[in-house]
Amino acid sequence: MPLRPHVFDDPAALGSAAAALVADRLEAAPDRFLLGCPGGRSAATTYLALAREVQRRRLDLGGLTVVMMDDYLVPDGAGGLRREDPAAAHSCERFAVEQIVRPLEAAAGPGRGFGPDALWLPDPVAPEEYDRRIAHAGGIGLFLLASGAGDGHVAFNPPGSSAGSRTRVVALPATTRQDNLATFPSFGGDLDAVPGHGVTVGLRTIAESAEALMLVLAADKGTAAERLLHADGYDPSWPATIVVECARPHLFLDRAAVDAATARRQH
Repeated sequence: MPLRPHVFDDPAALGSAAAALVADRLEAAPDRFLLGCPGGRSAATTYLALAREVQRRRLDLGGLTVVMMDDYLVPDGAGGLRREDPAAAHSCERFAVEQIVRPLEAAAGPGRGFGPDALWLPDPVAPEEYDRRIAHAGGIGLFLLASGAGDGHVAFNPPGSSAGSRTRVVALPATTRQDNLATFPSFGGDLDAVPGHGVTVGLRTIAESAEALMLVLAADKGTAAERLLHADGYDPSWPATIVVECARPHLFLDRAAVDAATARRQH
């Protein structure tokens, strides 16, 4: 059954609504709360608004863990792969620290900041441990999601991914790497500068979360909006449709993405 969409006038309004949902869940959590997070553009207004919610509600972040969904991998010099240097502009770890953790910590204020285990990222050496760690902590309470504009990847799960996939190392197809040129201007528009591998949570990892919120913003996400608006189950040709299989799924879109989807259908 297709999801019931929630359409907002602009990215700021969408971000405010998404942040309010996250804050509601965090406020209601009795103890620990795992928040699954993407890097990149789609959740930017949500993270900004969440900091405002944390400050306004005087939320305590001691029980919050930010669970990042993926990261780029680069050669480790010994024939293997390691996560991208955290100093790199496109590092997921850098994004998480600068765009999520630090702003929320500042908004929370003294005595209400994060605990010692605040940020998780998958390890390419033992990716399967990520799923076990999440399960041991009680599972992800809410997963924020975003869809690739050109191929529907979610996290770094490429088209053709199994709905039962778990956290793993993947080769990034040209379509995914092309999408990420827009996400990270630091690549300078050079496809060869985008790493060829990533470590990513699996689609089953996402589907097992207690709740999931797909964020679709801007006219360049018209195809993503169209595919997600009409999805009635998981379609491996557009991995972001896994949101339909989640226990409590939500689909938030801005007007620009919906208008672009409508224009596509009319042509």
